[in-house]
Amino acid sequence: MTEAVVTDAAIAIVIASPCGAWRRACPAAQDIARAAATAALARGAQEFALPGQATIEIGVRLHDDAAQQRLNRDWRGADRPTNVLAFSAWEPGAPTPAGAPLLLGDVVLGFETVAREAAAQGKPLADHLSHLVVHGVLHLLGCDHVTEAEAVAMETLEMKILASLGVPDPYRGTI
Repeated sequence: MTEAVVTDAAIAIVIASPCGAWRRACPAAQDIARAAATAALARGAQEFALPGQATIEIGVRLHDDAAQQRLNRDWRGADRPTNVLAFSAWEPGAPTPAGAPLLLGDVVLGFETVAREAAAQGKPLADHLSHLVVHGVLHLLGCDHVTEAEAVAMETLEMKILASLGVPDPYRGTI
């Protein structure tokens, strides 16, 4: 398992890659995930009322579908793999101890599902990885897509963040 910790004054991101398929298919997967998470957190700090913590922390885990399926079954009651899961450790508006880091939670991706989706949609794996990390981080920040209005707002924010990373609109041509 490869792990990298990146600290940028106010952002600490732990990237864990226990699935070797990520490194084989996309050698820069950890760097891509870190850049996507950093961009989403930076934009999210502007968009959402985050507590004024000195450090915001998240984890990103690059798993395989078997691990993803176990997590999805155990935590969401859905016994199947999925592309991305977000496990929030913070609830918007919840108080946090002064001086303590803001622990947002973890974003977990399943390799085979993400790779299959990227291929089916004709997208580079790196771009789909960026999109799903941004999507997961936005969930940690309190975004959702249950209603049409929420979905439009979340997708618009995703597109802006991804554009800042040079990733094309992930929704173009998918409707």
